[in-house]
Amino acid sequence: MVLGLLLLLADSLCALSLLILVVIGAGFIAIIARFLYDELRGIRDPQPIVLPDAELPRVVLQIPVFNEPLVTEQALRCAAQLDWPKDRLRIQMLDDSTDETTARAAAVAAQLRALGADIEHVRRRDRSGFKAGACAAGLALSDAPFVAMLDVDFRPPPGWLKRTVPLLVKDPKAGFVQSRCEFSNYQKNWLTRAQGLVQDGHFLVEQRSRAHAGWLFQFNGTGGIWRREAIDASGGWSDYSLCEDLDLTVRAALKGWHGIFVSEPPIPGQVPEGIRDFRRQQRRWSNGFMQVAQKTILPLWRAPWTLMQRLAAIGLMAHQIFFPAAAIGLLALIVAVILRGGTIVPYLPALELIALMTTIVVFGMTLPPYVALRRGPLIEYVKTMASVPPLMMYLAFSNGAKILQTMRGRKSTFKRTPKIDHSVNAEVE
Repeated sequence: MVLGLLLLLADSLCALSLLILVVIGAGFIAIIARFLYDELRGIRDPQPIVLPDAELPRVVLQIPVFNEPLVTEQALRCAAQLDWPKDRLRIQMLDDSTDETTARAAAVAAQLRALGADIEHVRRRDRSGFKAGACAAGLALSDAPFVAMLDVDFRPPPGWLKRTVPLLVKDPKAGFVQSRCEFSNYQKNWLTRAQGLVQDGHFLVEQRSRAHAGWLFQFNGTGGIWRREAIDASGGWSDYSLCEDLDLTVRAALKGWHGIFVSEPPIPGQVPEGIRDFRRQQRRWSNGFMQVAQKTILPLWRAPWTLMQRLAAIGLMAHQIFFPAAAIGLLALIVAVILRGGTIVPYLPALELIALMTTIVVFGMTLPPYVALRRGPLIEYVKTMASVPPLMMYLAFSNGAKILQTMRGRKSTFKRTPKIDHSVNAEVE
């Protein structure tokens, strides 16, 4: 009797996990199909718009930083080299640091101000609200109509603002422009190569396809420009979630604003080089997504959009449930097989379906950008791609329980990801 109940429970968990994984997989397959449709139709990013320098608006560029001395100086120097009239570009270093970062930033800011750059070194009494709180504090000091945002490890090319800001100027209902991000340490080790493969798929396949289809796509928190009016109309920055960028994206979309995605020029940044930092970053993102999802899925379902737009939006918000679903499903399958005397035959159709969908999603999301961006020989792609499914299963077990705790209301604190200064090959601690 007890064994029968255990088997029923294990089979039920397997079925529920299978359903969740199939729904999530179908969502990614829809994105891949949209990508292929765009490629066949020759749909590309918005054409560049050239504005005379006299018509370029004022922009405030925000760079949040917390205890990252080795990358902060170069962040300021790179920002000061942006091709934009100096009297219409204010650079805000939003510095919540408690270490030597503050002194280094102040010294570099003084040097650059002497050369004509408008740099504001913003310090707060405490770190309340983390990144969202820092961004809100910076906005209170500026009335610029456009807000550029960069994480401290990202290095935009000089022409970045002239490629993105005019798109907002000419489209009054566009709330933000998101640029494609690349990663300067992509070839550091197997982990960075796997992350680069996944992130290329995220930006070049998922983000671009969602934008072209008119579906909700996220502002990534860096490498983007916001219209100040859209931020204010959406209620400003909120710190209830670890993904404040996603939260603002959703609230802006519900207010009628849309985003624009541009593939070129890419904005180089960094991915974590060690498994501990990678796990911590992914856990922060997963928990943040679930926090936003719990608050916004119902409003998204009720939004005055097409059915496909609503389904795509909810799919974006809820796809992190993959991790606990995969972990629970695998554990339930092992228990069920043991209870059935070691036979796996009853579960082969489900496993074949999962294997097929995994193959379609992994290849469909990663091979096109690998080829388009000329990342390297095909054999290197195969080796890197083979590490992606195991890496996702590692995250399923390392982060799945935390995601379920977040769904039950557990609060998390913002833990930054250490950055590397590759010019000296030193790690920030």
